This record gives sequence, structure tokens and C-alpha cells, in this order.
Amino acid sequence: MTTITLCDVAPRDGLQNDAKVLEPAVRAELVERLAAAGLPRIEAVSFVNPARVPQMAGAEEVVAAIGPCPGPIKAGLALNERGYERLLATGLDEVRFAFGVTETFNQRNQGAAVEESVAAARRIASRARGDGLRCTVTLSAAFGCPFEGEVEADHVLAIAERVAEVEPDAIVLADTIGVASPRAVGSLTSRIAELGHPVGGHFHNTRNTGYANALAALESGATVLDASIGGLGGCPFAPNASGNIATEDLVYLLERDGIATGIDMDRLIETSEWLSRLLDRRLEGQLYRAGTFPAKA
Repeated sequence: MTTITLCDVAPRDGLQNDAKVLEPAVRAELVERLAAAGLPRIEAVSFVNPARVPQMAGAEEVVAAIGPCPGPIKAGLALNERGYERLLATGLDEVRFAFGVTETFNQRNQGAAVEESVAAARRIASRARGDGLRCTVTLSAAFGCPFEGEVEADHVLAIAERVAEVEPDAIVLADTIGVASPRAVGSLTSRIAELGHPVGGHFHNTRNTGYANALAALESGATVLDASIGGLGGCPFAPNASGNIATEDLVYLLERDGIATGIDMDRLIETSEWLSRLLDRRLEGQLYRAGTFPAKA
């Protein structure tokens, strides 16, 4: 039987590119709503410089405001060891360390060379294991770079091999600008899975291929998929990078295909409706507007 773990990244990746800045208490409520819907993993915050990403200011306040949520693994994004130190002090369950696989994107996103970020990923994964935290390493722009164009699969595999040596809990392939095709996703996912560590996929729906890519990853050995409630998302350092695949749309797709997720669809829809009102706009997701099928009486 196919098993998959979904991680909702809306409180971090979903909101980091939005024009409206939500207060820490509201972002904490979003985490609580996702937990109540049964999400097994939630990327709650990002420990980045608020001058660069003001939407992510007050990460510690968000974590402190989250009520009791014993079910999900709560994660935070760190882009360097300063971010990891901040995360460690909050008591979150998991660090997600992300870096770009191309020099131009990584310099613009993190101000570091790829080699420097690989070394940092290895150090942080080792530290996390010693500190009793889970660690996921995300390889951003793994299928295409907004500045350098096509990314060779062999290049990504070589980076993943070095990351795998320090035994992270998962390696996630991110299609940051939504250019991947299902065949490319399936091929690279299979090769990364052969390294012997759980593989995940993080897909943006910029060119309407995100859901097909998610299924391709799942069929090729991925056991973790990121998604964002309402289809929120985008990268402030990647031109034209639009939203992630929507959590509720992905859950509908998986459940209709016979893959149980254990997630409460009604609560997901309620959360998308709530976010739509907060942000005062229609979200990118489809299901919260179309409704489930068969429709409930």
C-alpha cells in the first residue's frame, strides 16, 4: 500500500511572498488549524533576517503562541547556523535546511556559494542528530534555475550524495519555479531514493504541472510531499515563482486515487476560506471553491 506523509508549508513558504504581513498570533493560529485538520508535519516558521523577508518576522513569537498540538511534527526553516541556533532555542521538532543547487540562485537567496551551503547542511544535519532534532535538507531549484536555466540531474545527484553521507531524515527535491516535468521528476526522484534515505518533493504550480509532478514523485519512491493550504506560496528571490500545490487539492487527488492521508478535508477547506478572508483575495487552490465530490447533503 502506498504511504505518504504530507507537510504543509503555508505558515512559512506560503506566506513569505504574500503582500500582506500577518501578525505572529495569526500565523500561530494557522499552525493550530492545520494541526487540527490532521497534518502530520507543518513548516511553522522561518528563522531568517526580517529585513529580507518581513513576512517571517517574529518566528520565536509564533512558536511561543502555538497552543498544545501534540500530533504533528513542527518544523522551522533555517538557512544558516545562526538560524539553526534560534530554532534550537524554541523547542521545535525539526530543522529544515534549504539551499539552491545553482550558484546564482544560492547567492541571491542565501548569500553563499553552493559549496558553502553543502558544508553548512552537513554540519547542521550532524548537529540536529546530536541535539535530538529531525533534519530535512531541501535542494532548491533542483529542476530549473530562474537565472541559470536548466539544471542537470547529475549535478543535483552529486550534491545529494554529499548530503546523504550525514544521514538526514529526508532529502527534498524542490521545483522552486515550477518548471519540472513528470518524467524529469520521476527519474531524479528514483536516483535520489537509491541513496537510501527518504526522499520528498516540493512542487510549485507555476506552469500547472505541480500536481502531475507530485504524483510522479510518489510513483518513483518519494515518501514526503510538501504542499500549502490554498496554494499559497512563492519565493521572494526567484522571479515569477508562484504558489505551491494546494494541500486540500492534493489531498483530494490522493484520496480519490485510493491513497489514505488521514487528513480532515472539511477542516482544510474551512482554513482556506479563513485565509482568503484574512488576505482579502481569492486563493490559488481550486477545491475550497469547487467543493468536494460527492457533495455532502
